Amino acid sequence: MRVFLPLTAVATAALLLTTVTGATPAAAAPSPGGAPLIKVSHGDPYADCTIGARSPDSVVYPGTEVEPYLSVDPRDPKRVVTVFQQDRWNDGAARGLVAGWTTDGHTFRRSTLPFSLCAPGGADFERASDPWVSTGPDGTVYAGGEGVDFTRSTRTALLAATSRDGGRTWQNLTTTHVDEQPFFNDKPSLTADPIRKGTAYQVWDRLDNDPPGPGSLDGPGYISLTRDSGRTWSEARPFVDTSTAPNTQTIGHVIVVDRRTGTLHDFFDQITYSDDLSTVVEAHYAVVNSTDAGETWSAPATVARDTSVPEADPNDPTKLLRAAATLPSPAVDPKTGTLYMAYEGSDFSGGGFDSVQLVRSTDGGRSWGAPELISPEGVPAFSPSIAVDERGTVALTYYDLRFLKPGDTTTLPTACQLATLPHGERQLRTERRISRVFDWLQAPFAGGYFLGDYQGLVADGKGVRAVLTETHSGAPHHRTDVYSGSLRTR
Repeated sequence: MRVFLPLTAVATAALLLTTVTGATPAAAAPSPGGAPLIKVSHGDPYADCTIGARSPDSVVYPGTEVEPYLSVDPRDPKRVVTVFQQDRWNDGAARGLVAGWTTDGHTFRRSTLPFSLCAPGGADFERASDPWVSTGPDGTVYAGGEGVDFTRSTRTALLAATSRDGGRTWQNLTTTHVDEQPFFNDKPSLTADPIRKGTAYQVWDRLDNDPPGPGSLDGPGYISLTRDSGRTWSEARPFVDTSTAPNTQTIGHVIVVDRRTGTLHDFFDQITYSDDLSTVVEAHYAVVNSTDAGETWSAPATVARDTSVPEADPNDPTKLLRAAATLPSPAVDPKTGTLYMAYEGSDFSGGGFDSVQLVRSTDGGRSWGAPELISPEGVPAFSPSIAVDERGTVALTYYDLRFLKPGDTTTLPTACQLATLPHGERQLRTERRISRVFDWLQAPFAGGYFLGDYQGLVADGKGVRAVLTETHSGAPHHRTDVYSGSLRTR
């Protein structure tokens, strides 16, 4: 989920064990200039679930799969686990979360993440959201997400589970933190430490609107961690403080780890509102670092201004889109330690629309260079994901609207692109399309036409592997699917 102001009714969800279905045949989407993407999402395990309606205005989109993320086993790049929302609701979260796993990189099987009551043996939450997954150096897969209640309570919960068999089954369900209103937990991510076996970190923002009403917002970053492969998680605690800046929240916390030094870098957006919480006064991306595996953290360093503007159809601004504005996508070069952050910003359009921008730091995050434009000039672009391969090639995926014709207000032709920058050098940049051209306006509507608040990209040894959402036209009961593929970076 993504909530900027905690003034509406809260929703939560939870994680649990899983059930496994049989294999389903892979289906490819065209991918000019590279290997085809493979269809990950097959069938709907929650099609018969009737739990979770918030009001008569609540609309569930059956057969929709959105907001995917993925991880690759560092010991074997063919062992991949993807996670995504299944059956999105218009007013928050989904019926549940699902995992797609493969051992050969091509044939994906399905397991249900038991983070909601719709899942077999699922946790006691009406809906689930914000799936995340990460694989440790010993092959342990950690899945995380958010549990949400809409009708019975105002609970929001952070949940985690682990798999020792590559995503087939899930154990060690843990509620790492739970709150009722006026607190709201949002946008969790989960990172397995690549050099410390059995260690993983879950981070999120915890919004405090106590007492409810204008002028009392606080949104620090929170962390819970495991040192025993997910069997137990530490008590959640704040690690990024916002109490000294009135009406300020963080969002989009993501940790990346420098494998050379073991240093943790947590990236996030920090947003300050007016006294009545109606407008944004200032927003910027920042990073905090830990050299002791998450025990203590540095003061924040500013990374870049958040210049994102409302996401909308350029030909019809009343048609809102929902992508990755305010959410950073960071990565670290495994050999040099250079830090990168991709994000949506309007620096190169004079505030007219969002493009994909990139900044970098060569001194561990203490100072950052000026933004660079990665997506094509003059074309709105959204939802950047970034990874750096073993050779130092920076790869970014993003959606853009280059195929949209002036005056077309009935469709929004969209495609996902892959840009590669050897050693981060923009003058060496290449780009190719990796998805079909599809109509974004066929996506479920949830605060905007919704493909997900994020998509996924990770290094997989010789290149990168992407996971992304595409829509189908003329299929109201099957609007979206999730696709994945391993992609060359040279």
